[in-house]
Order: sequence, then structure tokens, then C-alpha cells
Amino acid sequence: MTFDLLSSRFFFIFVGVVAAWTAFPSLANAQDQPPKTSSDSPRPSANAFDIRVEAPEDIRDLLERHLQLQRFRAVTDMEDAELARLMVLADSDVRNLLGTLGYFSPDVQISRSPVDTPPSQPTILVKVVPGLATRTAQTTIRFSGDMASSPDADAARLRDSINQNWRLPPGQPFTQDSWDAAKTQALRQLVARRYPAGKISYSLADIDPPAHAATLTLELDSGPLYRLGELKVSGLERYDPVLVPRLARLMPGDIYDQRKLVEAQQRLAGSGYFDSAYVLVDPDSDPNAAPVTVQVREAKLQKVVLGVGLTTDTGPRASIEHTHNRVPGLDWRAVTKLQLDSKLPLAQTEWTSLPDAGNWRWVALARVARLDDNELVTDAQTLRFGQVQIGERIDRSTYLQYDRATVSTSGIASTLADARIGDGSALSLNYGWTGRYFDSRPFPSRGYGLGFDVGGGTTMGANRQPFVRAIGRWLGIAPLERGRIAMRAEGGAVVVRSDAAMPATQLFRTGGDTTVRGYGLRDIGIALPNGSTGPGHYMGVASAEWQRPILSGGLPTDWESTLFMDAGNVADSAAALQRHIAVGVGAGARWKSPIGPLQIDLAYGVKTQQVRLHVSVGFVF
Repeated sequence: MTFDLLSSRFFFIFVGVVAAWTAFPSLANAQDQPPKTSSDSPRPSANAFDIRVEAPEDIRDLLERHLQLQRFRAVTDMEDAELARLMVLADSDVRNLLGTLGYFSPDVQISRSPVDTPPSQPTILVKVVPGLATRTAQTTIRFSGDMASSPDADAARLRDSINQNWRLPPGQPFTQDSWDAAKTQALRQLVARRYPAGKISYSLADIDPPAHAATLTLELDSGPLYRLGELKVSGLERYDPVLVPRLARLMPGDIYDQRKLVEAQQRLAGSGYFDSAYVLVDPDSDPNAAPVTVQVREAKLQKVVLGVGLTTDTGPRASIEHTHNRVPGLDWRAVTKLQLDSKLPLAQTEWTSLPDAGNWRWVALARVARLDDNELVTDAQTLRFGQVQIGERIDRSTYLQYDRATVSTSGIASTLADARIGDGSALSLNYGWTGRYFDSRPFPSRGYGLGFDVGGGTTMGANRQPFVRAIGRWLGIAPLERGRIAMRAEGGAVVVRSDAAMPATQLFRTGGDTTVRGYGLRDIGIALPNGSTGPGHYMGVASAEWQRPILSGGLPTDWESTLFMDAGNVADSAAALQRHIAVGVGAGARWKSPIGPLQIDLAYGVKTQQVRLHVSVGFVF
């Protein structure tokens, strides 16, 4: 007999179904059977006994989780004699567990219900009256090693700090967790500076149950004083070997300080030359010159970064930035940026040398920008050459700068005769200093920042005039009972003859997201004869802001609410600054975003009687 392939497949499928239906008749009549209920399924075997704990909540939770009796409940063939033995052992177990919470004289009663009373299995009743909690009566902290005998004032301060920060002073409740935490904190302080090989050589908690008191003794062995040795760098291939020690700034002979090692690691990782960095000291090495191991993973020589942004001052923007970490033949870093922005398009390149032994770098910058503030269009060019020093708290800079600006109104180029508009060019020598003393960045809760720039030079062109320019800024953040208050002030002055052709980039205008809210970008300035607002020779801005955390469930969130008042003015004389001050008031919100503080403010300009929305990201000082 013959048949085609398709027919054969259906034949074998049919035979397979019939065979399955015959072999498993339960499948055939499954539809006719009622579904099984929970009573039809096998019941789990009963426990040998139940446990009931009567005690305060925190103690009950501890006993229900850790009581060793729980392990034997599933032993269903347990005899009464064995259960009685476990009950005797349970008394000691309960007392040991209560001791970890600081209760050393509790009243513990363990009993069982008869087997012939419901339920069918016996119930072990653990009844606990904890009594008074034990409190710390006295603490003695002893020191051995270099720390005990060193006449160094730094060692004495460390001893005093460990004693002052001890977490179990007299009167504090004593528990095993608090005792362990106090010892760990003391040891952490010991090894953080000077003594990385420090250890706990002896500890004792002497408990007096009738007195409910604990006498504590702790001995810390500091070991020897450690000083840093040479840096041992691994992972460095494409960059100059001097780069790591100059960025790390860990000098041989320095006293070991864990905080400085962490800061060195952060400097290396944040320098742009390395994708990652690890800095450590082996406590088993020579204390007099402990080698510092630095492991780095180098970043690529070149990278391109694309960016987008949005502010209410300048609107949306896009940028492309190219970085070359080692320009051939020069070994400088070159960062070139092109920004597309409806209000402030710019092209800029900045070249920076490797830091020298004093952390100073040479910097060369060229920038071309066009600023459109709806009234004036300023085309500006800047050339700068000098040195900059970036520190942990203090930045310094010294540089020679050339500025040139051409200003137009409504698309018509201004004339040099209207010098206040800002046409002109200038050459100046400048010095800048900035100090940041905040508790953290970019989300400070207290501290202050202070900075100033001062320079002098001459205008260029046919009518050359000398000038002096100075600008200062301050930001202070002080905690309150709820939230904090942030206050800032900024002032600037350009001292020059009134007929000098100063470029607009060296003069002042203000207003916008980060200055006087309630006003547009650079809306505050000098009223020009044609109705526009031009730059002035003097500027002053002040602000006060109350920042309060937004709570959820009684706990602070990543959001804050704010109330603020800003004030500022620009004038051609210091006396005129006090007249016609522009004031803005409003409220806003802050969010601790992954890229920095997001600020959303709704401000009312008292002078213009208008409401403006201000949005910006980042903390800059």
C-alpha cells in the first residue's frame, strides 16, 4: 500500500492520540469529575508542639525569630522526656538572647499545656518580664603603641577625639549591638589617620545584673606611626609618568591620612585622564615609608561628547565637545566646543598643560560668541593666556586677556561715539581667587564661598585709556531649625574715563535665572537714548532664600520648597546703584537630581510687574 507524505503524518498523529486516550482514561473523563477541593489534598504533618511568647514587642520578635526551640517543632515523634529537656535548655537560651538587648535579670517562665487539652499537641508558653534595662555606668579607654607615648599634639587630639566621640557614655542603654557599634566606631577613628595597622587588643563588658549597670573597658593598640613612601603606579601607558604623582599630591614622608588617599583617588578619577583609579597603603608594609599603590585605568586619548540643555534664560541648546588628552608634540589637553543656542551661540577652544609640582597649569583660550538679549546683539571675541591652580577648596588664576566687542541694536551697528553701548577692545592683566568652604557639593547644607577677580589694563584703538576692573561674590548657607537660609551678594566696578571705549564683555548687566529672578537675561542695565538697555560700570546684586525640605512620612525627601527675594541694579556710578533697584520675589522647588540641583522658580518682578518662570540645573560657585 502506498500513500503520500502528508497523509502519513495525519495517520501517525491519529494513532498517537488514540493510544494516549486508551492508556490514560482519566484524561478522557476528566471533564466529568468534579474539581478537587483543599480537603482532598494531603495535609501537612502537624508540629510536635506550638510556641507562644508573651513579652514586650521587641523582645517577642527577637525570641520568635531566634529561639532554638523553633528548630525542634517539626520532630513529630518527640517523647515527653526529650521535650522537658528542651524546655530546661530554653530558659538559658532566652536569657542569653535577652542579654544582647541589655536585660540581664529578667523573670523567665517556661511552661507547657497538657497533651489531652485542645489543641491536640502541647503548647510551650514562654513568658518574659525583662526588668530594668542595663545602662553604661563607666567606660575606660586605654591606648597602647605609638599613640600612647607620642608627644605629638596630633596624637593627643586623636586620643581626645576618640574619647569624646565614644558612643556609649554613662547613662546610655547597653546592648550587644550598641557595644559592637561603639567599638567599631572607635577603631575606625583610630585607623583613619596615622595608624592604619591599629586594632582592638582588649575589650570587656562587666555586667552587674542587680545594679543593672555595665562597666566597659576597651584597649586600642595603635601600632606604629605610618608615613607614606614612594608611589607605585600601575596601568599607565599612554600618558606622561609625572601626571599621577602631580595629580595625587601624596608626598613621601607625609603622615598617613585615609581622607587624603580618598581625595587623591577622586582627583585622579575626575581628571579626565583616567576612567578609574584606586589608591591604597598596605598596613603590613614598612611604617617609616609605606609604599602607596596607585592602580589606574587610562581614558582614551580622544572623546566626543554631545549635549542638550534648556534654560529659561537662553532656551534650548545643543553642543558638541571634542577632547584630546595629549596633543601631539605638545602633551597639552585641548578641549574644543561648539554650542548652538538661539541666544548664546559660541565656539571655543581651551588648551591646558599638565600640572607642575605646585599644581599650576598653563592655559590658552580662544572664544567667539554672539549674545542676543532681545535688545542688543553683542559679538564678542576673547583671547586669554595665563596660569590656573585648581585646589580642593581654593582656585587661583593669573592671566593676560584681550577682549573685543561689537554691539548692534535692532540689527544696526552702533557707533563708537555711543561708548556706553559697549563697542571697543581692551587688554588687561588679571588675578582671580575663589575659596569654597561648604560641607558638601553639589548639595551643600552649610558653609560659605568667597571669590574675587581684579584686573587692570588699557582700552585699545585710537583713544587708549587705562582702567581697573574688580568683581567680588559671596554665598553663605546657614542651617535653621527647619531647613536653611542661603544668602548671596555680588558686586562689580570698572573705573575708567566716561569716554573710554570699553568692550561690553568687561562691563555689567544682570537679571535672569542665577542673578535677579523675575527679570529676563540681562534685563537690568543702563537705559540708552534709543530705549535699549546697555551695560554699566557698576553692578550690585543681593539675594536671600529660605530652603525647606519637603517631608514624606515625617522624613525629608529629595525635594525642597523655597521662598526668596532678589535685588539688583546696574549704574554708571556707585551712588546711582541705590536708585531704582530692581526687586524680584517668589517661590520655587529644588530637586536633588543625579546631575545636580534642579531649580524651578516662579518670580514676580516688582519693577516690571511681571511673573517669570526660571529653570536651571547645577550648583556653581
